[in-house]
Amino acid sequence: MKTLTAPPNLSIVIPAYNEDKRLPPSLAAIRGYLDGSPDRSGGEIIVVDDGSRDGTAALVESVTKQDPRVRLIRNPGNRGKGYSVRRGMLEARGEWILFSDADLSAPIEELDKLLDAARQRNAQVAIGSRALDRSLIGVHQSALREFAGRLLNQVMRWITGLKFMDTQCGFKLFHRDAARLIFPRQQLDSFTFDVEDLFIARQLGIPSIEVPVRWNNVEGTKVGVLVGPQFFLDLLLIQWYRLAGKYRR
Repeated sequence: MKTLTAPPNLSIVIPAYNEDKRLPPSLAAIRGYLDGSPDRSGGEIIVVDDGSRDGTAALVESVTKQDPRVRLIRNPGNRGKGYSVRRGMLEARGEWILFSDADLSAPIEELDKLLDAARQRNAQVAIGSRALDRSLIGVHQSALREFAGRLLNQVMRWITGLKFMDTQCGFKLFHRDAARLIFPRQQLDSFTFDVEDLFIARQLGIPSIEVPVRWNNVEGTKVGVLVGPQFFLDLLLIQWYRLAGKYRR
């Protein structure tokens, strides 16, 4: 059994809603990744249970008994992915904090790419991208989902002015200092929170980069294909929050 003492260099946050089927192999893979290097072995894994109705919480609690690096945080009901990620990021103790989808569509080993790129390019935020090198996609989404994703990205870039090609890949790394500035200012609990966090980073002058990663679609997404109207309204809300001063230092 691992014993936690000093604050870890690395925290991995996983938002989870009804994930008792997909979490076991993901937690095993992440624990193996942490064990693979002395620099990572003291890292922590935070699972934020977003009011799951299955055995997600019980599963994580059982793993915690075996490995105290794994920690469970339970939301007061189903509050949304944005809420879960914000809460996990603010609870994390690591110098670098990754949030990843529970299905590990981007293999956990891709974290090395984000860390290396962030350090080499003096960035405090590094986001995984499926769009920069589509040859790295092993299993694609449906043609409809891929088309919708590209269309929404164009709309996002037009409304927010952000230049990222893929804001919705659930594999993003933040330095602790950046996370402490960005996430308290996050207003959205919906799936558009990714865009908002990157928008806040730009407003605060925090260097952010996009890094191509390997990615494989895993069936079971909680995001409906008709999410577009809400995404569009949320983008307008982001601009409203900017004008209202929500993102100022």
